[in-house]
Amino acid sequence: MTIADKITLSRMIMAPFFFFFVRAEFIPRQPAIIIIWILFAWMEISDLIDGKVARRSNQVGSFGKLFDPFADVISRVTYFLAFASIGIMPLWVLLIVMYREFGILFLRALLALKGTAMGARPGGKLKAGTYMVAGLLSLCLYTVQTYASSMNSAIIDGFSNHSDKMTEIASVLHSLTSISYVVVALATILSFIDYMIQFKKIYGQTNEKV
Repeated sequence: MTIADKITLSRMIMAPFFFFFVRAEFIPRQPAIIIIWILFAWMEISDLIDGKVARRSNQVGSFGKLFDPFADVISRVTYFLAFASIGIMPLWVLLIVMYREFGILFLRALLALKGTAMGARPGGKLKAGTYMVAGLLSLCLYTVQTYASSMNSAIIDGFSNHSDKMTEIASVLHSLTSISYVVVALATILSFIDYMIQFKKIYGQTNEKV
């Protein structure tokens, strides 16, 4: 396993821990949120650097081409599941994302049986960008909601103004997050169509060679 593959693997390992710390309410929320932010940051940063490391070290291989998108699916579907489980991500958007991601994995597997691979598409990169933005906004919303809730439960008058401000910020973030998930749904559908068109071209070419 190359260094790039190990970076990719770390993204998959972090994913279940992200879900755990979001859902484990017995853990104090303030330290949990710090850990959640670190995990989210690493999952997204590792997706940016593993490919660069592979290219710079001349370690781009067939395994990495399949492993990287698989790790992307695991990590992003996991944090979307976490957000959906706490009511931030709409379930209908989650379904669209899951159908698309596992559908693409199936198409990649079919091409792998033919001894070829389907590279990254512009639509896929755009979709990944919308995932990251939606995930970031969701995490911001979750953080603000958590701190606003802790302020509301405090029996200190001085916190009332801060609590109101946090509630206002949460309202704005909720609207932005809702919009971002609509964009995610649209980008996901368009990306799937783009991959289907490319798949038909590549699959047809492999059949002609046979």
